[in-house]
Amino acid sequence: MKGLVRYFITRILLTVPMVFILLTIVFVVLRVMPGDPVSAMLGAHAPQSVIDQKKAELGLDKPVFAQYLSYLAQIARLDLGNSMVLQQSVASAIGDKLPATIELTVFGMLFTLLIGVPLGAYAARNRRTGRDFAIRIFGNVAYCIPVYWMGLMLQLVFGVWLRWLPVAGRTSARVIPSLFEKTGFYVLDTILSGDFRALGDVLVHLFLPSLTLGIVLSGVFIRLTRANMLDTLKSDFILAARARGIPDRRVTYRHGLKNAFIPILTMLGLEFAMLLSGAILTETTFSWPGMGRLLLERIYLRDYPVVQGVIVVFALMVSAISLIVDLLYSLIDPRVRY
Repeated sequence: MKGLVRYFITRILLTVPMVFILLTIVFVVLRVMPGDPVSAMLGAHAPQSVIDQKKAELGLDKPVFAQYLSYLAQIARLDLGNSMVLQQSVASAIGDKLPATIELTVFGMLFTLLIGVPLGAYAARNRRTGRDFAIRIFGNVAYCIPVYWMGLMLQLVFGVWLRWLPVAGRTSARVIPSLFEKTGFYVLDTILSGDFRALGDVLVHLFLPSLTLGIVLSGVFIRLTRANMLDTLKSDFILAARARGIPDRRVTYRHGLKNAFIPILTMLGLEFAMLLSGAILTETTFSWPGMGRLLLERIYLRDYPVVQGVIVVFALMVSAISLIVDLLYSLIDPRVRY
């Protein structure tokens, strides 16, 4: 237990230089890119005196290194600053959009696991058959499909042709906005309020974007689950279980899958970062009001503080998920020690 605590403390301390390096790279890249917030706000034909005045107000007239030191001091105070374009607190802007991205990411990961893990286990159980071959082909194709293309195809089929599901937004116009003022997580807020009609509307809007992420990322888990299940099913304890007459289905899915799950859990933590990057494109495709759309809009406007704040939050989320995955290691497999 002491080793686990020591490991977590070390990982948390290592997060600090990681965020520092990431912040530095983003800070430099944003200022090397063509354009600046003042040009985005005032346009290309604004008088130079107005441009200079606005730059002075935003602190952009100072040397880049002085801006960098000022920003680091601001971050050290846990202050993400204010938007240069809308004069809104960065923390407030992120707080408004973060629940939507987390909700999409969680349900996307749920679909990923529901599709990838069972199909991978089923393919391993039926190895070298037509079903195994078909599942492997599906996994390879899913892995290669761009997430935005999959989103457009699902919108076309289920939204345009069949008219079964909505193709944009988190909820329909008939749902009362005050329902979502408690936490910002629409699924949780509708459950807490007891409005299950609104819950159904939220889940219907969440279905297509989550399924898009789930299908695209399921290919990794199909291949990983199948490979680890094949190794596990050759183990002595599996052969002993079959010799005792335990049904093959129970041996495969209860004993084999549980012991093959640690590498899958490792990939789960790594794929969380992929889900966040995939969520950016998915949010754009489905007009989902989350962090991805916020990031793209503010990159276009050269809103430095918001872009930097979103990157910091993404980095902290990935680090937190990695720590949670490491904790789950020790719970699933007591042999794991830190």
